[in-house]
Order: sequence, then structure tokens, then C-alpha cells
Amino acid sequence: MPKVGIEPKRRAEVINATLTCISRHGIDGMTLDKVAKYAECSKGVVTYYFKNKDNLIIEAFKAFLAYYGLKINSQIQHTMTPKDMIGVTLQHILPPYSDAEQGLINVSDLEGNERMYIPHEDQAKLFLHFFSKAVLDPKLQEVVAAGYKEDLKGIEKIFDYGNRAGQMKVNDTQSAAYGMLAMVVGLSFFRVANIQPMNGEDNRYICEDYVKKVIGGA
Repeated sequence: MPKVGIEPKRRAEVINATLTCISRHGIDGMTLDKVAKYAECSKGVVTYYFKNKDNLIIEAFKAFLAYYGLKINSQIQHTMTPKDMIGVTLQHILPPYSDAEQGLINVSDLEGNERMYIPHEDQAKLFLHFFSKAVLDPKLQEVVAAGYKEDLKGIEKIFDYGNRAGQMKVNDTQSAAYGMLAMVVGLSFFRVANIQPMNGEDNRYICEDYVKKVIGGA
């Protein structure tokens, strides 16, 4: 049993190791032994916190989805304009290809949100592995639904704020949020499949254009 007081840190290390393992070996290739190796702990420590592989996959998926919301919330300031808030949101849920920074996966906020990081290449791999698995797994579908519902609420609130502040003209904020998130998901799949726009540009510009049209000329 782990020493008292180190549980949150050790749990976070196992989650980070799980995401690293999945990005390199896929969900089917991920094993508790491999996770323990990446986390530099015993297999017993892994099962102490997460019982089995299925439970560990679910918790890792939750952490992966929560990562984006935590990063966005940590960078959005009340002094920002609604447009800037949407910009921060899009920056994280569909980061530019030019993000070449390298680092280890860290979806824990124990050391502060600024230390949280998933390399761009790993984001794409994890997206593909988790969502392809969720197609046939009801439990993972529940995780996706819960995570995206929270994302939709957050985006909708920004659009509502923009309308109240007179800086946006969004006729249906709920539909606008749904459309933006749906476009992000679709563009993310296209990125993973390496389906690029005919003009060769980073496909995030398509979502940026959508947002410009949605918010109007206010």
C-alpha cells in the first residue's frame, strides 16, 4: 500500500503513465505491467488505485477530456473580451500544427495548470485511440457525453456573454456552441487521418471562419 500523503501524486503519475502507454501502444496494447513501468512503480500500486485495466482506461479518458477544460479555465480572465475567450478555447481544443513544443504527458493540476501538458502528436493519437474505442463501449460513450456537455455549456456561456456585452450577434447560442464543438471534433478526426484542406493550410482556419460568421459583425 502506498504511503499516506502521496496518494494524489502517485495516482496522477499512474494516469499520466497510462496516457503515455496508450499513445505509444494503443488501448489494446496497453497493459498494467507496461503502465507500472512507465509510472516507475509496481503493478500492485496500479491495481491499488484502479483495480483493473477497464477502470484505468475510463479514468485516463476522463483525465484526457478534463485536461482541455482545466487549461481553458486557467487562462480565461474576466477582463478578456468574449472574442478573446473563444480564441483561448479554440487554441486548446484545436491547437495549431505549429505547436512543436515537446514534453511529457501531464494531465494533473497538482503542480498548477501551467505545468499541464500533452504533446501535440500525443493528443492526436489519444484522440483516435479513445474515440475509436468509445464507438463500441457504452461506458466510454458516457464519459464522452459528460465531457462534451460541459464543453458545450462553457462555449454557450461565452456566446451569451458576448451578446450581453454587445460584442457578438449570436442568434442561437446553444446551436452555435454545438456547431463549433462538432466542427472541432470533425476537424480533429481529419487531422488524425491526415486529410488536409486542398490549400494545404492548417485546417483550424475552417473553424475560425465558422466562429467569425457565427458571432456576426458586432
